[in-house]
Amino acid sequence: MSTPLQPFPKGSEPATRPVLLELASGPEGPQLRADAARNRARLLEAATRLVEERGVANVTMEAVAAAASVGKGTVFRRFGDRVGLLMALLDHTEQQFQAAFLTGPPPLGPGAPPVDRLHAYGCTALRQTRDRLDLYIAAEREPTRRFSSAPYRVRFTHVAMLLREAVPGADTELLAQTLMGYLEPALILHLTRQRGMTVERLESGWHELVRRSTCAMPPPVEPVPERPPEATGRA
Repeated sequence: MSTPLQPFPKGSEPATRPVLLELASGPEGPQLRADAARNRARLLEAATRLVEERGVANVTMEAVAAAASVGKGTVFRRFGDRVGLLMALLDHTEQQFQAAFLTGPPPLGPGAPPVDRLHAYGCTALRQTRDRLDLYIAAEREPTRRFSSAPYRVRFTHVAMLLREAVPGADTELLAQTLMGYLEPALILHLTRQRGMTVERLESGWHELVRRSTCAMPPPVEPVPERPPEATGRA
């Protein structure tokens, strides 16, 4: 990864910002006991070290358990599976992004026109995904679960809301899915690493997509009434 992961707070440390969304919660639920929170932070610290030292591909539940000197079952109880663990590693990054587009300053946050917010949203999402691309790819859920994950639902709802404000009357659900597809980690991986495109080019493409998606909706085409067949017989 090109950008190091942020350090995780200790379980006993007070939160410095509101928790907007818990991406990965174990059987205990989001409200963990103090000792459970410390254990979870310890596991995430071990996983973060492994990511930095070995790369995302080599982070397994067994490796995290060994690095944290706990049993493998403890890791599974906390995170469910490897995807849950990797989503937890993205938790800080995702929460900061959510705070920025939900309550932060404009143009990404409230206070700017919806189209301006859409432009800012996509560029921020592109750069965030680029900086954590290996981790986002590894944390991708299977196709049947991808669109029901908590972070996707939050992002989709936000984009759909901005579209409803920008283009009333449009099919915002389908339009939002189209815009979200442009920001998929797998596509960003293909375009940047396999096609060699710069993030600046992707941002230009996002701006063009937003402009085309939010232009004035054309009026519905009225059907042309059928003309009655002309009489061909003689009187």
